[in-house]
Amino acid sequence: MSMVKKWILICFGNFLVAALMGLLLRFQSLSPVTGVNYLFLLHGHSHIAMLGWVYLALFALIYHFLIPKNKEIERKFNRLFWVTQLAVVGMMVAFPLQGYAVFSITFSTLHIFSSYYFARLVWKYQKIDSLPERYLLKTALVFMVLSTCGIWCLGPAVGLMGKTSAFYQIAIQFFLHFQFNGWFIIAVLALLFHQMQIKVDNQAFFSFYKWLVAGTLTTFALPVSWYVSHPILPWINGVGVVIQLVAFVKLALLLRPKFTEFYAKLKNIEKIVFSFALFSLTLKVLIQLLVIFPELASVSHQIRNFVIGFIHMIMLGIISGFLLGFLLNAKVIQRKNRFSEHGIKIFLMGFVLTEFLLFAQGFNYFLHWSEIPMYHQNLFISSIWLVIGIIMIIFSNANLKNNLK
Repeated sequence: MSMVKKWILICFGNFLVAALMGLLLRFQSLSPVTGVNYLFLLHGHSHIAMLGWVYLALFALIYHFLIPKNKEIERKFNRLFWVTQLAVVGMMVAFPLQGYAVFSITFSTLHIFSSYYFARLVWKYQKIDSLPERYLLKTALVFMVLSTCGIWCLGPAVGLMGKTSAFYQIAIQFFLHFQFNGWFIIAVLALLFHQMQIKVDNQAFFSFYKWLVAGTLTTFALPVSWYVSHPILPWINGVGVVIQLVAFVKLALLLRPKFTEFYAKLKNIEKIVFSFALFSLTLKVLIQLLVIFPELASVSHQIRNFVIGFIHMIMLGIISGFLLGFLLNAKVIQRKNRFSEHGIKIFLMGFVLTEFLLFAQGFNYFLHWSEIPMYHQNLFISSIWLVIGIIMIIFSNANLKNNLK
């Protein structure tokens, strides 16, 4: 079994743990388990999903596709992967038991310093000829490092103003915003350009790139407006979501000439996964346009169902959707294995069901209607399909001796 394949199976193992934690969180709404601290478990769930699944899957794919191979480079990346995985396992154990405390903070800090070293290695060793891929990858890494400034501000925020302060909350949102919209999504775009082998005019790319970066920066005004009341913040965010829409349209125009050719070569399951990810990305951009309206901008934060649904749309719909597509296309996940294919379809079905329930119940709260009958029971049952899908993917690929391209 190749090194990258081992890495990916570890990533799916982390993904399964995060999904099981999420399932337990939803079970708590039905029949609380004695000794389980909901907030501590939530911290564990979110950290493992972000840093154990998405971060490490991007680590593996960036190394596989965009880094030249020799024994010295392989040794450095392999060692770094396992150090990072050690940090993930530490958080996996520490957060559900103690929340933010000595051990969880220690392992989180180890992960941050590992990510800095990863950024340094990629920056040093990448030999990417394609200007769009190079710019997108480096920009994603810059946003990854930038996002951690929010984490370093948490200590001073607690010491100076406490955990309930606007400073503390904005520091958390700074980290999350630039992780999701900066590091994760832009890294996915770099890999997408590589997979599609897109050759575009540099001027056309930079036109898209400037709008992309501007939209990523200005839309941070929305989470700031949740904690700081200032009339200019909604305006900045309004401009930001329009800029983001323009960037999305420009991206579509860049992809369109190559998309038909790329799509025609895909297997059916790959077509489903990539279509799903692109649809989720489109939906994200359109949903963010709605927060131009002040009333909707307010409820986007106040109604928890919307918050969870939107985060899951980015994590499971867009990012995980593209990651699954890349893994299928690289034959890390067996495309001809029917069990694996069914696992992916079951995972996507679970995602659609949970998103429908979250957003439907969110609209019920917004319109002051009653709760959906058996809402928590249905949400728990729908979440089981996510876990089953991941288990099927792991089981169908763990013992297969397929080679990477």
